[in-house]
Amino acid sequence: MRQRVLVSSVVGVALVIAALDATFGVPTTRLRVALALLGALGVAALGGLSVARTRRDHPLVTRVLVTVVVVVIALVATARLSSNVDTDVAIGAAMTIVLLGLSFLTGSSGQISLGNGAFMGVGAFTVAIWANHHATSPLILVLVLAVAAGAAVGFLLGLPATRLRGPYLAGMTLAFAVAFGAVLNVFGSWTGGDSGLQLPNAENAPRWLVHLYPASTASLSVNSVWLAALSVVSAGVALLLMANLFASRFGRAMRLVRDNDVAAELVGISLPRARVVAFVVSAAYAALGGALWTVVNNAVTPSTYGLALSITILSLVVIGGIGTIPGAIIGGLIYAFANSLIGWITTHTGLNPQGNVASQLNGIIFGVLLVATIVFAPMGISGALRRLWAHRSR
Repeated sequence: MRQRVLVSSVVGVALVIAALDATFGVPTTRLRVALALLGALGVAALGGLSVARTRRDHPLVTRVLVTVVVVVIALVATARLSSNVDTDVAIGAAMTIVLLGLSFLTGSSGQISLGNGAFMGVGAFTVAIWANHHATSPLILVLVLAVAAGAAVGFLLGLPATRLRGPYLAGMTLAFAVAFGAVLNVFGSWTGGDSGLQLPNAENAPRWLVHLYPASTASLSVNSVWLAALSVVSAGVALLLMANLFASRFGRAMRLVRDNDVAAELVGISLPRARVVAFVVSAAYAALGGALWTVVNNAVTPSTYGLALSITILSLVVIGGIGTIPGAIIGGLIYAFANSLIGWITTHTGLNPQGNVASQLNGIIFGVLLVATIVFAPMGISGALRRLWAHRSR
């Protein structure tokens, strides 16, 4: 195994350096070496993955290696993308985290939530409020506080959820999403009211990353790469944790609760505890996604986290595939590049960007995708791709 990983690393270095020189023209040797090492890590992971005979024999190792490969590919890509695309990637990675949480809540426990947009707002405002009072706090500490705040709110909302099912549960989370903006206005001295909050300091790239680029590179570009990398790595950690949770004993218990709660009780599973934990996990993931949004945008406003965002999140989960990790990634990618698609449509069709049609294109696109998914791919895009792959493998 070690020999195969070593050979894969050497081949990865050579291939990545050649590809970067030929395709992108990497500006500095230091950046070329850094990206080559990332590429080598990814190829080495693939080499190590080939040693594992089956996912059944090495499930944890397989999940770790696949996560590393996906994250490395994304990091190498963000190093050469434009600032605007890097920002889209950062937003999409944060949305992927949110979709993972809702996918676990709905796909594993069978609970429907229309309040994840508000959970995102909890994390977003936690970051903004804390930053305005403790501007020098480490970023990792601020993100942990946002996750803790989201988990606490999810716990409080999950307690009555133990007695509600179906449309009643959806109605309760809907009420939370609608009331969230009003609650923020009540505490306007902390939240900034309708205008929201601006972070006192923008998140800048660390010195080691700045030194990898030539001095002539704009700081905006380097900061965009840093924010994209931060979101991608956070999404990678969230993906790995969720993959392990899906495969764990608790994840299997949650699916039993979803399919047959009577049978779950008969085997000793506490239904209230399982449902509350599902809400806590979903809210914590949503809060992390909202916190990353605030760091990327350097500001937060209450209007961003209204009911429309919650409905969009639920739609993306359905489009990507409920209860699947690839579905969350697909949904995050769709959300990340939706605005770019809208800009392309308005440019090539002659639509007035300020007109009624252009302003509603976002909802039109998601609506069409949702209807098409329900009709032609009830299990989502990931489910359709999985069936296609299984059909071709026969």
